[in-house]
Amino acid sequence: MSSTDPHAPRQTALDAVHRSLGATMTDFAGWDMPLRYGSERDEHQAVRTRAGLFDLSHMGEITVTGPDAAALLNYALVGDLASVGVGRARYTMICRADGGILDDLIVYRLAEHEYMVVANASNAQVVLDALTERAAGFDAEVRDDRDAYALLAVQGPESPGILKAVTDADLDGLKYYAGLPGTVAGVPALIARTGYTGEDGFELFVKPEHAVQLWEALLEAGSAAGLVPCGLSCRDTLRLEAGMPLYGHELTTELTPFDAGLGRVVKFGKEGDFVGREALAKAAERAESQPPRVLVGLIAEGRRVPRAGYAVVAGGAVIGEVTSGAPSPTLGKPLAIAYVDAAHAAPGSPGVGVDIRGSHEPYEVVALPFYKRAK
Repeated sequence: MSSTDPHAPRQTALDAVHRSLGATMTDFAGWDMPLRYGSERDEHQAVRTRAGLFDLSHMGEITVTGPDAAALLNYALVGDLASVGVGRARYTMICRADGGILDDLIVYRLAEHEYMVVANASNAQVVLDALTERAAGFDAEVRDDRDAYALLAVQGPESPGILKAVTDADLDGLKYYAGLPGTVAGVPALIARTGYTGEDGFELFVKPEHAVQLWEALLEAGSAAGLVPCGLSCRDTLRLEAGMPLYGHELTTELTPFDAGLGRVVKFGKEGDFVGREALAKAAERAESQPPRVLVGLIAEGRRVPRAGYAVVAGGAVIGEVTSGAPSPTLGKPLAIAYVDAAHAAPGSPGVGVDIRGSHEPYEVVALPFYKRAK
C-alpha cells in the first residue's frame, strides 16, 4: 500500500488501472474500490446483455487444510462441507452459538484435504477469527490468504465466449458452483463458475502480481463482445434484481438463516455437532409454526426510490422494514427487498406501501427474485 497512514483504505493490485480508467473510487469495507467508471446504468445493462469485468479483490480468502479440514468446516459452518466434491463449491453460512449469522460464504473444495473459504470483505477478519478459534482440537490449519489472491469476475451472457478466447480450460464442462485450476491469458488461475449478478459468469482467483496482465487481456478479448469495466454500484443493483442477499442488509447477527428464508443452507442431517445447532433447531421450529417477518420483493408503482431502513406500511401500521432499495435498470422501476410481517408477505398483498419521508408510496409485494435470466 502506498500510503503510510494506517487508517488509509487498502488498495487492490488493480488500483492504478481503475484510476487510469477514470473510476470514481470509494472506501468499501476498508478497501479503496471502484464505484463506477462512467454510467452505473450502462454498466448494469452491459452485464445483463453482454458482459462486465469486476475487481473483487477485497473479498477475503481463507484456506483450510489438513486431515480434519472437512470435519472442522462441518463443525464451524452450518452446511455439510464434507459432502462437497473436489472441484465443487457451496454457498453456506457461519453462525454464532445463538444462531445469528456472522457471514454468508462460498466454500470451494480444492483437494481432498484443502478448502478455500471466501468471506465478505467487511467480515473477513471475523470469519478468520471464528474459524481459528473453532479449529481447536482439529488436525487442520486455518490460513489467512487475503494477500495471496486478487479476484476478477467476468459476468454476463457473453462471458463464456470471452473467457474461451484466453484459456483452453474446459469451460463447457464447468458447472455452476464448480471451479477448476487452469491458465487464463498465460496466468495460473482458479476458474470458478460463480457470481453475484444473476447472470452466467466466472470468478478468477489469481496472484496479485498477475492481476493487471489478466485484466488487460480480458478487456482486449472482450472488446468486440462489448465487455466493459464495472464497479460496485452496478454490482449492487444486479444482485438486488437477482434477489441475492447482502450481508449487513438482508443478513445480520440479529437474524438466523431461517429468518432470512435461507434455512435450506442449515444441514441438521450431517455428522457431528456444529456451532449454533441447538439455537438453529429452535429457529427452524419457530419459522414453521409462526414465521416471523418474511423476506419479500417490493416493486414501486411510482418513481420514488426506497432505501434501507425505510418502514413498510399497511393500513396505517408499520409491518416491516426495507433492507435494500434502488432503481432497477432492467425493470425500469424502483425496487426494494424488505422483511414484512407474514400476514402481508403473500405476492399481491393489498395496501402495502413504503414510508418515504412521510409519504406512503404504494408498492406491489412480489416473490423474489425480481429477475431471472433465460436458461
